[in-house]
Amino acid sequence: MRTGESISRWGIGGLAAIVAVTAGIGAFGGQTGEGAKSAGRAGTTQAAPLRLRFTDLAGKSYGQAEIAAHKATIFLILSAQCPVCNVYAPRLAGLAETYGNQGVAVYGVYPDRQETAGEITRSAQERALTFPIIKDSKGALADRLGATTTPQAIVVDATGVVRYRGRIDDNSVATKITSHDLTDALDALLAGNPVPHPQTEAFGCAIRRTSGPVAAASGVPTYATHVAAILRAKCETCHRPGEVAPFSLQTYEQASAWAADIKRYTANRQMPPWKPVANYGVFQEEHERTLTDAERTTLAKWADAGAPLGDPKQVPPPRSFPQGWRIGQPDLIITPEKEYHLTADGDDVYRNFVIKTNFTEDRYISGIEAHPGNRAIVHHIIAYIDGNPANGVYASDKLDGKDNDGQPGYTSFGGPGFVPAGILGGWVPGNDPHILSDGLAVFIPKGARLVLQVHYHKDGKPETDKTQIGLRFCRTTVEKLVQPAFGFNFGFKIPPGDPHYEVRNYDMTIGEDSHAIAITPHMHLLGREMKVWATLPDGTEKPLVWINDWDFNWQGTYWFQDPVALPKGTKIHLISNYDNSPQNLRNPNRTHPKEVGWGEQTTDEMCVVFMALTHDSEHLALKPTAPNQTIAAKTP
Repeated sequence: MRTGESISRWGIGGLAAIVAVTAGIGAFGGQTGEGAKSAGRAGTTQAAPLRLRFTDLAGKSYGQAEIAAHKATIFLILSAQCPVCNVYAPRLAGLAETYGNQGVAVYGVYPDRQETAGEITRSAQERALTFPIIKDSKGALADRLGATTTPQAIVVDATGVVRYRGRIDDNSVATKITSHDLTDALDALLAGNPVPHPQTEAFGCAIRRTSGPVAAASGVPTYATHVAAILRAKCETCHRPGEVAPFSLQTYEQASAWAADIKRYTANRQMPPWKPVANYGVFQEEHERTLTDAERTTLAKWADAGAPLGDPKQVPPPRSFPQGWRIGQPDLIITPEKEYHLTADGDDVYRNFVIKTNFTEDRYISGIEAHPGNRAIVHHIIAYIDGNPANGVYASDKLDGKDNDGQPGYTSFGGPGFVPAGILGGWVPGNDPHILSDGLAVFIPKGARLVLQVHYHKDGKPETDKTQIGLRFCRTTVEKLVQPAFGFNFGFKIPPGDPHYEVRNYDMTIGEDSHAIAITPHMHLLGREMKVWATLPDGTEKPLVWINDWDFNWQGTYWFQDPVALPKGTKIHLISNYDNSPQNLRNPNRTHPKEVGWGEQTTDEMCVVFMALTHDSEHLALKPTAPNQTIAAKTP
């Protein structure tokens, strides 16, 4: 990650995290006290030595004697809630071990005001951070060190002079690092040489320093009367304990600590993560994750005023969330046979788990609900149907185990690695499960395989997951099947360096009178924009969906508020734009762009829209044949 690059994988995500990128801070921006003194000689960031005293969470005190006893001391400014810090944990643990054997001391400093000592201790233990941990309750140590961001490293020599202040390296993804800034500084210092770059710009989360209560001025929004209701309705689905977001927004203390970032990420519409352009296609309100302009303005004014509480008696009661299965007890719960083990650090993983249904008769599904086994790492889930065996062999069976890594399933990026017979459904953070209207069903042929693709993002410690999918069989007579339809272009080639390359689909023609009930656009990392619309036989154009700021981390299926009529002969058009230039921070070949075409790999691209249709002429009158029973936590 280059200086100033935004973090997109959490919202990845995953990712659902609000990540503040420290930008525009000069060499000593935001510093106070001794840490603000200017550089005095080559290879240093200040002339005067610091005189520091601090105590770790075990009660042990440290001071200048401990600093003088070491060739160098690293102060790592960290946060238990910042997802960037958590991703860096394996590297920091390894760094402490490597340089500890060379006479270097390492301390972890946690200055965020909203984090408790227990939370900090638990986070450090889970991530195997064995160096001393300091709860910097009032941010005094961070201020003395001139810290602005988590994670950030400050290196002092044996005299207490700051020799390096800045980032650990240039990319939060370990496999994409090109500049090892911290270790370069340490190696130079230990060798008695000037540090080549004593100041670099850190990226991650802004430090949340201690602040006193703010009185609400007249006309200014307060948490109690304005903000809490917005956060309850639009944010708490993900930002609560046990959910995908790395921190909660259920109390005033939590919300006020993140106020500046709430303003920033709602203003630029990264949060809540809802990508369709307003009024271009009308989607079911219960699935939308949107804020009105008035709500964004309220959040911004509240943050600018210092996040006042207002009258505590006016705070609305906590929102209650249903427990268990939202579709009711499923008739069938499917899950991989074994847990999947995810390493602590590195690239995201797209793992496909093949489930043999062993259905002896065709089944008709009216509802699906995904339950991530570990919401800390599961970004999204898609359930595909493999129902068209060739010579009795299913494509997914041939792919299963192809990685030879001893883990269940197989990896593929973007799609499942074969052409599915249909998409059963899925899950993204904040989405409620979808129940089809009476009379509609998704068809699963007997003997089919279900392939669960789970997108995992790593959180800095080894994790395991065993995701479940619950299926609800049709209770009523089946009149129509939900049919998959695809608009795509396989033949494009995106030239290297092109910042705005346009691709159109091979126009898909609707073969009979139909209605569209859902739509799913799909591209990879070079995608910037996709617009899909229908031209009816009479020339009328109907907007379907438009994503003008594509983010692979926040793709979804969008259910129309009312089924969209598509008469026979309707043409489905798709235009997408791609950025294959070095300026695209998500370009996997950013340093040396190359020609990119259709493919399943990370460095490939796609141009496809999936649609769920029903055919007007279909009147099956199929009686439900599935037994109304539950088979828990295993395939039949």
